[in-house]
Amino acid sequence: MISLPPSVSDLPIHEKLGDLLRLLETQSRAVLIAPPGAGKTTIVPLALLDAPWREGRKIIVLEPRRLAARGAASRMASLLGENVGETVGYRVRFDTKISAKTEIEVVTEGVFTRMLASDPGLEDVACILFDEFHERSLDSDLALALCLDLQTGLREDLRLIPMSATLDGGQVAHTIDAQVIESAGRQYPVEIVYREGRVKEAVEAQMASAVRAEIVQANTGSILCFLPGQREIERAFEVLKDTLPNDTDLLRLYGALSSAEQDAAIQPSPSGRRKVVLASAIAETSLTIDGITTVIDSGLSRLPFHELATGLTRLQTVRSDQASIAQRAGRAGRLGPGRAIRLWREQQTASLPKTAPPEIINADLTDLVLTLADWGVANPAQLIWLDPPPAPAWNEATALLRKLGALSAEGSLTEHGRMLARLPMPPRLAHMIASSANPQEATLLALVLQERGLGGAAVDVESRLARVKSGRDKRSQQMQTLAKRLAAQVGKAQAESESVGVTLALAFSERVAQRGGQSPNGMIRYTLANGRGAEIDAIEPLAAQDYLVVADMIGRAGAARIVSAAAIEKADLLSRFEAEIATVRSTRFDGSKGKLLGAEVRKFGVLPLEKPRGFSPSAEDITDALIHAVREQGLDALPWQKADWALLERLRFWTAHHTGADTPKRFCEAALIDELDEWLEPFIAGRTSLKELADGTLSNALLLRSGLGSVRDLDRILPSHFTAPTGSKIPIIFSAAKAVIAVRPQELFGLTAHPTIIDGTFALEIELLSPAGRPIQITSDLPGFWRGSWADVRADLRGRYPKHPWPENPLEAEPTQRAKPRK
Repeated sequence: MISLPPSVSDLPIHEKLGDLLRLLETQSRAVLIAPPGAGKTTIVPLALLDAPWREGRKIIVLEPRRLAARGAASRMASLLGENVGETVGYRVRFDTKISAKTEIEVVTEGVFTRMLASDPGLEDVACILFDEFHERSLDSDLALALCLDLQTGLREDLRLIPMSATLDGGQVAHTIDAQVIESAGRQYPVEIVYREGRVKEAVEAQMASAVRAEIVQANTGSILCFLPGQREIERAFEVLKDTLPNDTDLLRLYGALSSAEQDAAIQPSPSGRRKVVLASAIAETSLTIDGITTVIDSGLSRLPFHELATGLTRLQTVRSDQASIAQRAGRAGRLGPGRAIRLWREQQTASLPKTAPPEIINADLTDLVLTLADWGVANPAQLIWLDPPPAPAWNEATALLRKLGALSAEGSLTEHGRMLARLPMPPRLAHMIASSANPQEATLLALVLQERGLGGAAVDVESRLARVKSGRDKRSQQMQTLAKRLAAQVGKAQAESESVGVTLALAFSERVAQRGGQSPNGMIRYTLANGRGAEIDAIEPLAAQDYLVVADMIGRAGAARIVSAAAIEKADLLSRFEAEIATVRSTRFDGSKGKLLGAEVRKFGVLPLEKPRGFSPSAEDITDALIHAVREQGLDALPWQKADWALLERLRFWTAHHTGADTPKRFCEAALIDELDEWLEPFIAGRTSLKELADGTLSNALLLRSGLGSVRDLDRILPSHFTAPTGSKIPIIFSAAKAVIAVRPQELFGLTAHPTIIDGTFALEIELLSPAGRPIQITSDLPGFWRGSWADVRADLRGRYPKHPWPENPLEAEPTQRAKPRK
């Protein structure tokens, strides 16, 4: 058995080691739940060293962060009385400490997926422990899915153990078909204190105020402060650095710091001193920071959210979940009773989400899709997932990898894709390295983009790259050496350097940006090739450039601020990216001229590279555009003549009263618009403008739609005029509901039957007019009018119009158009 120091022999996890070891003798999967401080991260891997099923093979411990991996390896090595790299070693991004003696490797999850790619059988691995699995990072979900697939297909003897402090063990155990072993924790009481800051007070100001107050109240012990990210940590550091007591050290802890700076924050304070550690979520789990008795929690977290519309992943500050704030508070109770100060109202805690969403729900899946393609999986449904990859993000990632040439149309990995999968970079940056004329310089640029703070914090990545290339400091030298080693994997000669903008555009061609005007807030606007808007501070040297390639932005929509970019020349776009430049033709219907105007321009995405040039649209283009104009503007866009409108109204009346019940709407505006290609397009073909249809074409098109051969056929069924007894042709005014004639009564004398149409089935409405042309009566029963109301009309009008005939019995009178009838 491994001999461990007495200081850890009483950790709660020891009570469950026997159960775990016995289970793993017969089962290949287990879920271990153990609260913070139980000892699972360091004790369990050491306990498994003596397991007979290990047979000399390695134990892999997966950690979500580099700092946690190095810390766990260091802790286990110290318990064995050894240095890191002997029995216990680690592999993290760009840093490895292992030897031929190493039996336990602590590995970050991202590095582990690369290990799987190069050694898919893991023949020298006996067990994999997924530490802090409750964080549900994208890499941990992917690693578990791949390991389950490996275990099912090839390695039934491979032991898999997800471990967590707050995980819903039942859900995970059910999904992977495993038994849960749960350990008690060792947690001292923690007093929870709520201290809400002032409204609209910056979080770093609230934190600084709380730190000063706690320093006064607590004479001993160190303070761990949780802030959402690097920006707030640095601001709080500036506020506090000259205001703390002489015996108190102020330290920072976040992912972008160097290993030495991170280690300084974790190590015990010298005798007689204490410290205040300003930390990100990196300090929530895994790490043990000696001497902490007080935790001050801002209640905020910064989580990545991938925007499908832009292809950008942005960090969003959100309220922490209940599991996170419980973990943070627990940090104060590791060594003894402690205090957790929360910078919000107590009532708000209940409204916080129980847990944070797993990263796979909101993540960019490009790397995941590439890794699975390398694994031989083109459909995520082939694997076991706690939460399957969302289809929209999967499809977006697949489309990007096809654009980069990493996937074939069938979804299989290409030779170029295999190269990208081997490079320890995100697929975009791996493509940039493999496609660059100078892979070594492209690799160094990729490192500048990946490693926060490398080369400084300038917006212009070219200046940051230049500082690293010429740097003599340790970090710059390490990155230069690393770039040379990684570039060698590409296996092609180093050519003359291209501009940084060109190299960057190999990865982010859709983020080539074109300069616009100045916004009201003094920022300079740019439009990206993907259509998104962004801004850059006018004082930035890059703001004078016509074209940029944007590596990173913060914010949303048109208000996004460019925080990392490089200039690119238009000439380089035209030459190096000719394949992505398209000549775009557009047509516009000019309503005032009634004709189609054409323009063409070369574009990079949505960005015009020149002024539009006119061109003559093809006959087909013209026809399509004229039809589109009518569809967009409605029937009023057509050059209707009076006869055309009259015919349309007759046809609407005819379909409503003469044809079957299924056709009344055949000539309504909606039907005519929907079926323009049927009744109008044949008559537009060969025309160059809508105005040319004013020659009677619209009437012909309407007649063809009606199914009648000519106007004569329509007149036979539905005449356009009524012939009065005098021989006058009285026009019939049609609407959908009625047909009306307006006529003087004198022209209807002697008419004994009411006028009708449609074979006598529909009575005309008669509007009788005075000799002055004013309406005097409306009737749909002319014989009844003669016998009834005529007497009143006659008495009223004959005195006013004595020259016109007003007989007592109009049924026997002679019809006339004249003022006095002939004798």
